[in-house]
Amino acid sequence: MRRIFSAYAYGPGPRSGCWWDETAKLNAHAALTGDITCDVAIIGGGFTGLSAALHLAESGASVAVLEAHHVGWGASGRNGGFCCLGGSKAEDAALDRRFGRDGRIAWRRAERAAIETVEGLVDRLGLDVDRHSRGETMLAHRARDAAGFPDQAAAVAENYGVQAEEHPRDALDDLGLSGPWHGGLTIPLGFGLNPRKYLLGLADAAVARGVRIFHDTPVERLDRDGRTYRLRTPSGEVSAPQVIVATNGYSSEDVPAWLAGRYMPAQSTVLVTRPLEERELQDAGWTSDQMSYDTRNLLHYFRLMPDRRFLFGMRGGILTGQIPERAARAAVLRDFRAMFPAWAQVDVPHSWSGLVSIARDLMPYVGPVPGSPGLWAGLCYHGNGVAMGSHSGRLLAGLVAGRTPDDYPEAMRRPLTRFPLGRARRAVMPAVYAGFALADR
Repeated sequence: MRRIFSAYAYGPGPRSGCWWDETAKLNAHAALTGDITCDVAIIGGGFTGLSAALHLAESGASVAVLEAHHVGWGASGRNGGFCCLGGSKAEDAALDRRFGRDGRIAWRRAERAAIETVEGLVDRLGLDVDRHSRGETMLAHRARDAAGFPDQAAAVAENYGVQAEEHPRDALDDLGLSGPWHGGLTIPLGFGLNPRKYLLGLADAAVARGVRIFHDTPVERLDRDGRTYRLRTPSGEVSAPQVIVATNGYSSEDVPAWLAGRYMPAQSTVLVTRPLEERELQDAGWTSDQMSYDTRNLLHYFRLMPDRRFLFGMRGGILTGQIPERAARAAVLRDFRAMFPAWAQVDVPHSWSGLVSIARDLMPYVGPVPGSPGLWAGLCYHGNGVAMGSHSGRLLAGLVAGRTPDDYPEAMRRPLTRFPLGRARRAVMPAVYAGFALADR
């Protein structure tokens, strides 16, 4: 496999300290040994891959999931656990230019449908995922951001068919959302969850329906032999007429070769505190379990979890290696302490990072790999993979089975375009992120 970053980014270093690993026991699955056949082979055991596997198995297909490490090892198992609107970074005006107003609305309704996909799976499978929060709240870090909330509330109503609730600055304390904010806007869609419990629940449900999951089984080559794909791994080969690539930020440049230059991994870093006492929550004025984020381009996202640990995450890492990893963790800790000074001395025993994936046109892609019948891909959720990854897996399952889902908008059907500079494309990111940071002031 050829990847864009050094080996460190894909090894255990960034994952060390992940709190989720301590919350639920991982069921072991053996590595592939020997050769097997199946109807559909899926590369990647995260939200997209497991959702696709489950839905395909429920329709009667024989499915094998090939995971390079273990279920949830990548970004799916180390994210912030926000099941929320998102999946794209494109603004409404850009969507209107590309797809028209109807196309924009169809995409926005797909965002809502993605949340409903997760909610439906959790309810139908009876999963205990530590669910909490009534939607999510956007908090303005500048006065001019808060001034734009009425327009944003109107856009929410048009796009998603729900009413957002505005919160003036002086109301946030009573809501238990104290901090350096100039106002808030709550969108009543979405909820927080434990991503590891959700993923393991999907995996168990898939296995119960006949899906074979193989851990420690990286796909090193993907070749086509007539109407069959051959997936080469270190200790065996899988033959299948249909293949789904569900590797997102952990994709390679050559599995398949079409992916080369069409996705941009970027780092997101998370910390989790020890459980906070009631007195400490009162001191900070943060007593709500509402999942929240600020209005920065390189945003912070945070929530008080049911066990009273506080999760705080931050976008913006663009370098990999031991030194950049330490710097990213130090930066998220610094921002956490600055935003919540009452917790400046609170122990933070858990911190880690993972790779999200960005597309050049800022939209996810779910569909066929051009020029390769039977080969499918779903990726580039722009840091919102809980809902959109799960939903994309369901969409892919339908497409593989020969059905075009109703909630499959044009905005998700246009294949990814290449970034400039090929494998050197990450060289443009420091300037882009510097611009974001400047705009956030």
